[in-house]
This record gives sequence, structure tokens and C-alpha cells, in this order.
Amino acid sequence: MSTPADDPLARERSHLAASRAALRAMREDVESLDISDVTANWVNAQILERQIGERIKALADLSDTPLFFGRLDYLHAPGAERAEGAEGENFYIGRRHVHDADGDPMVIDWRAPVSQPFYRASKKDPMDIGLRRRFGYVGGELTAYEDEHLSDPAEAARTSRLLQQEIERPRVGPMRDIVATIQPEQDEIVRSGLGGTVCVQGGPGTGKTAVGLHRVAYLLYAHRDRLARTGTLVIGPNRSFLHYIEQVLPALGELTVRQATVDDLVAHVEVRGADDAAAALVKGDARMAEVLRRALYAHVTPPTEPVVVVRGSRRWRVPAYEVEEIVRELLDRGIRYGAAREALPQRIAHAVLVQMERSGEAPDDRVQDAVARNGAVKAAVKAIWPVVDPAKLVLRLLTDADFLAGHAEGVLSEDEQKTILWAKAVRSVKSARWSAADAVLIDEARDLVDRTPSLGHVVLDEAQDLSPMQYRAVGRRCTTGSATVLGDLAQGTTPWATRGWREALAHLGKDDAVIEELTAGFRVPTDVITYASRLLPHIAPGLAPVASVRENPGSFEVRRVSGDADVVAACAEALTHEGSIGLIAADARIPALAEALGSAGIGHLAPGEETSHETRLTLVPASLAKGLEYDYVVLDEPRAIVDAEPDERTGLRRLYVALTRAVSGLTVTHGAPLPEQLNGA
Repeated sequence: MSTPADDPLARERSHLAASRAALRAMREDVESLDISDVTANWVNAQILERQIGERIKALADLSDTPLFFGRLDYLHAPGAERAEGAEGENFYIGRRHVHDADGDPMVIDWRAPVSQPFYRASKKDPMDIGLRRRFGYVGGELTAYEDEHLSDPAEAARTSRLLQQEIERPRVGPMRDIVATIQPEQDEIVRSGLGGTVCVQGGPGTGKTAVGLHRVAYLLYAHRDRLARTGTLVIGPNRSFLHYIEQVLPALGELTVRQATVDDLVAHVEVRGADDAAAALVKGDARMAEVLRRALYAHVTPPTEPVVVVRGSRRWRVPAYEVEEIVRELLDRGIRYGAAREALPQRIAHAVLVQMERSGEAPDDRVQDAVARNGAVKAAVKAIWPVVDPAKLVLRLLTDADFLAGHAEGVLSEDEQKTILWAKAVRSVKSARWSAADAVLIDEARDLVDRTPSLGHVVLDEAQDLSPMQYRAVGRRCTTGSATVLGDLAQGTTPWATRGWREALAHLGKDDAVIEELTAGFRVPTDVITYASRLLPHIAPGLAPVASVRENPGSFEVRRVSGDADVVAACAEALTHEGSIGLIAADARIPALAEALGSAGIGHLAPGEETSHETRLTLVPASLAKGLEYDYVVLDEPRAIVDAEPDERTGLRRLYVALTRAVSGLTVTHGAPLPEQLNGA
């Protein structure tokens, strides 16, 4: 019988048990902190208590999640001179740092510099690594290990079996992290610096969403103090998508990253209406920013009367031409409308103070403030530079044809102006039936009045579907920070979908962003991506298809059916496999399929509810499928998915998205003829 001394697996299990005990001790140390004697005020005490609570959560030991997934054996001590005979060190790589009672590391955070060779080292460049060991788990139990001797020229390079198994492991529930399987090209993006914006073009299954989330985690590790002050934000296309990804960052110990949709960011009014495609296209055009700017600054009226300030027995007169010079200077500076309005009374007051000093008086700042608050100055500012409500400004543009024409001349054509004008008069902002595109216009107007606060870093996922005005709304949230932009041009399914990343990044205000492309598909089987790629020449000519690197070919079938009962039968077959199942269909087909599943006694979830391990089938409207993944997908009626969109190209893009949601197997069911674009060789 082997003992831990001569059994490597037993030794590794022993280290795992010791590491878990050390993590438990770290958590208990934090839980035992007594802050009752903290002398700071109650506000600071509450902040400290919240920080301690977050730290306790971050130190949680998830029993079904491996505490470490790899080990690096360095030939020499990292950072030390490589003297002959010098011994290296062994480091266990995991999701978070764990140390023992003496402070010695037992598990190294995957984001630490010493962990980088786990992802980057190769036979060609071993990075001073003698041995890279990967661990296999079943639940939280360590069951296997696999060694790669990078410095041994006699050992041939090979694909890691455990790595491949982890990539292809069945998935149930929300998205999980990929810290154990990050590839070198992904790691380069993850570890790119905070100062620059990165745009990642990646086809289905290339891991672009995971890369974006792990980059946030890395940046929080490398620049925690700065980002703690400035904040981080992940923006997704819809609430279902955000529910799907919401557990990734907490599993990595990051609990403070806010998640939102673009609609959440611009929710200044209640959205109760909807635009047709033509109106939404014009409202989403970047030219609307100029129309709004003109309409706003048209409220500034040059003075025609002098400003007369009475103080005691003296009257101080600022001529109209001098006030006009002050107004012109503020306009030329290009500062926000609201900031300029706040500066105007102080500028007028300063002109009065200059006159006082010339007459021999010695006024100070208190006198200037008093003059700025003088009734005559306030009245002049109100007349020259009135307060403007952003929502009312947008409402007037959308309801007053003459007002719109006056400020859209040379920017929007007459037909475009007619397209966005509301047919019915609206009495107030509250009674208006605002659309999502209207809310973005209001957000733009608000920023023209007062600057939108900037965050330290923003991740924008599924970016290809944003309009130029939506890009501007996101860009306002990171004017002094950086961004990670994620998307796939082939998956754009809105009428205003991005045509090219350079154009999109210009709207975002990040012209100098670096564009990276991921083309290796880790999540989609070869037969599935090959079938879906038949659509690429029709939806994204010139875009390179994803090359699947999976060893498991998966399963793929196109099946003719005669009714909903056959679709349900395909779902029942898929449920015999391990993992999650997605039934994806045109939105209009969802009620009928839900009824058919219910009649067959098969329970199902809606997108974003994938947290139950008992119910593995999700019924997914095609409009919500983007960004989601399932082990097995049954795709219902491709023709219906295409026909549901306003034009064929958009419909084919929607179909491309739906076809590429499968991780292990895809069954396409159809009663109607398939789109001819799928009949290629």
C-alpha cells in the first residue's frame, strides 16, 4: 500500500487538504476581527464592516470548485540570478492566494506574475519551468494529475488530456470561469495593461466573453487601489445574458464589479414605446449628437441690455457688449452647458469687481460671491443662459417639426426628420411613450449639460449590436478610463449593427484601441461550426471562420420533422446526455413549443434561470440566444428564425448565432425547407 511519501497523487491530495484548512483559517481570522473599539466615526465603522464582510465572502471555499488546478516547478527561484546548482521552487496555481499560519504561500493567485508561465510556457519557450502539472477533479475531489516536462527535449510536445477534458466538460447552470484552461493568446489579452483599450473580435466559442471577464479580474488584482476608487462595469446585451455570466467574477473572489445593460445606463425616463427600424436607425446615428448640441446651445441668447448691480449707494454697470464677450468666451471654451452657466455669474461679478478696484475700493472674494448672487445678475443669467431640461429638449425635437428642422438642417434630410417625428402631440415628459433609442438621446443631452462620471474600466460585450449613439453612451462612462470591447461582426443582428471595429471604436472615443482577433474555437465542435460557417460569405464576407480545436467531434444532425411532437422527441433524446440542453426557436414559436413540452411532461427554464441542476432544458427565444451556451442544442425551424427578422441578412446572422450555441451536439429540426445558404458544399 502506497503512502503519501511515495504516491504523488496522495501528496497532492494532502496539499489540497492543507490548503483548504489554511483558507478556512484565513477566513476565521477575518471573522474574528473585533471592530467594536474602532475610534473612527460611525460612517467609517460601517465601511470597515462592509469591507470585512466582502473579504469573508471572497475567502469562501467552494466545495465543488478546485482550490488549485496546476503546479509549476521552476528550475530557479523566480527573480533570482540563475546560479549553477540553484534550486527552483514549486508553486500551486489557483483561483485565489492562500497562505499558512507563517504567511508562506500554499496557493498562488492565477493572476500573479509567477503564475503566468502556467499559461504561456511552451517547449519552444519554457520560461524557466521544468515541470507543469495539471490536476483533474471530480467535483472538489482531486482524482488525477498530468505532467509536462517543458525543459526535457526528449519529451515531445502534446495536447494535455486533462486540459481537453476540462474544456469539453459538460456544463449545467450559469457560465463558469476558465482559469484552468486559458490559452496563450487569451492570456495575452487578459494581462494587457489598464491604460489601453482592447477590442476583441472573436467568433463563436473562442472564449471572448470569458477573456473579458478574466481581464477585469486581472486588472482588479494588478490595480486594485485605483479601480477601487474609479470603479468597474460589465455591460451585456440583455438581463438574461447578465444572469448567465454573473457567477464568474464572484467565483474568482471579485464581488464589487457592477453589471448592467446599455438600457440600464440610460434609464433616465421610463421606456414604454418602441421605434420601427427606420426611426431607430436615424435616432441611433451619431449625427444626432450634433443635432442635440445645436438645439441645446440655441438657448444661449446674446445680451441686449447692460447688467446693473446696485450695492449700497453705488451702481455698477457692465455694458451689454462686455457681457457678450464673456458669453462668447465661455462658448468658445467648449465646456459643458451647465458648467458654463455656473461660471457666467462669477464672470459678470468679476467684471464688477474690476470696476470697484479702479474706483479705489478693495473688494475680496466674498464681495464677488455676493455680486454673483445679486438679483440683477441672476436675472441676466436666466435670460442669457437658461436652465435646460435634457428630456424636455429631446421631447421638443421629436414633437416640434420647426424646432427639429432648425437644428437638423444640413445634418438630417427632410425624410430622416419626418421619420423620427412623433405623430401625436405629447403634453409632458412623464406622459411620453419613450423608446430605448429616445433614452439614449436624453443621455447624450444630459452629458452636454453636465459631464457623465467616468469609471476606471468598462467591459462591453456583444458590442457589434450597438448603435453609434449607444457607443457614445458607453464611451461617456470611460472617458478617463479604459475599455475591453468584445464582439463578433458576423453576429450583428440589429439594423445598425457595427460594420467595422475602427468605426465603432471612434464612436466609443477610443480610436487608439488595439484590435485582437481570436480564431481558435474551444467550445463549438468541428461539424457544428463548419455547418454554421456556410452562412459567413452571406453575412460577413472576408471574415475568417472559426477553426475548432476540440478533439471531441461532438454530434451533429439535420432532421426533418412533421410537427412539434418530433421537436419534443429530439429534446428528450438530448436529455439522455449529461449537461445542459437548449431548445432554440424563433420567438413566435416559443408559446407553442412551451405547450408541447408541458404536454410531454418535460420541464424547462427561461434564459437566465439556469441555476437548477434538476431542470436542464432551457427554452430559448432566438432573440435572446446571443452569448449563451448549452451542451446540446435542438434548433427549431431555421427558416422561421430567418423570416422573423426585417431583412434576410439580419435573419441569417440571427440563425448563425443560434447555430453556434452548442458545446457538444446540435440537432437541427425543420418541417419547412432550410434556407438555401445552408445547402452549400
